[in-house]
Amino acid sequence: MTRMFAPSASRSAGSHAWIGGDPETPRRLRLFALPFAGGNAASFGEWSLKLPGWIAFSPVHLPGRERRIMEPAIDDADKLISQLVPAITPWLDRPYALFGHSMGAMLAYELAQALQERGLPRPELLIVSGHGAPNLPRRFPVISHLPDADFIAAVMELGGLPSVLLQEPELLALVLPALRADFRLCETYDWRSRPPLSCPILAIGGRSDRIAGLPELQSWQAMTSQPLRCEMFDGNHFFIHHAMPAVVALIARAVAERLRDAFTARGPTASELRIS
Repeated sequence: MTRMFAPSASRSAGSHAWIGGDPETPRRLRLFALPFAGGNAASFGEWSLKLPGWIAFSPVHLPGRERRIMEPAIDDADKLISQLVPAITPWLDRPYALFGHSMGAMLAYELAQALQERGLPRPELLIVSGHGAPNLPRRFPVISHLPDADFIAAVMELGGLPSVLLQEPELLALVLPALRADFRLCETYDWRSRPPLSCPILAIGGRSDRIAGLPELQSWQAMTSQPLRCEMFDGNHFFIHHAMPAVVALIARAVAERLRDAFTARGPTASELRIS
């Protein structure tokens, strides 16, 4: 069956504000990545260097951080997705995949749902990391209302803030509004029952993660009518940092396998994937 992709004619400045990397470069597939609470496009560090050349890596720039630091951070998932959908739609003119870690996993799921509901091209693969299915009860305390000192201490306990920031009060003051907004977004998120996604899901997690272990990852099967694959890595909730090369290699292989299954055209070879 022929897949239809969205036109690319309406790539406005607003669209470019959301989509990072080098999405204009012709590639076989685009990989969009959504960050964890308090994270940003830079949180994905060297991903673009580790991915094979046929993948265009495009981290999503959320308001309130980095080049959008002067914009207010969004603390409501529905509002964020309603703005992200029209921004990302012009870039769906070729096969793509969505990745999200922790908060980003929930946002990636909601984005996939919103695109599906609007009849727009679905992702070849949804990759969710460090997060159970969105219909599960929340696994972390409500902290976004706390005074700054208590809020920072609570985030540190969850492992969501580099300790070096405590020695940089000016930098901490810059990131705090977005961090608090992200936690409020997660705390107020209200999952709604809808038809399952029509794309497969790859769920990955850390073996020592107290928030999203293997049972939580397996719960994603209810969110898709397609197969679910679960993979575990050594590490805690932020395993994606130290296990980055292995995580990126897994994603590249999974996307390549999906393209081979979905299209009759030749998929990337082992050399193109940089797999020995």
